[in-house]
Amino acid sequence: MQTIFVQIKCELGKAYDVADSAVECLEEVSEVYSISGQYDLMMKCYLADGADIGHFVTQRLQTLPGVKDTFTIITFKAFT
Repeated sequence: MQTIFVQIKCELGKAYDVADSAVECLEEVSEVYSISGQYDLMMKCYLADGADIGHFVTQRLQTLPGVKDTFTIITFKAFT
């Protein structure tokens, strides 16, 4: 599995709607956090090995109603 974090900037007043839609509609989305700063939400996503990250972000996340912008962080290794 590949882990990515995606920060989401939402239309005004839509952060909770976007968070709910992501959790309900996208099985790859593990957790959604409301955050401070330039973005409204941060999503932790697990993708299958070899999955196209760009396709997932542009076709599945960016098309959720209320999403204005995204910033994707690709992870390499988890330290536990």
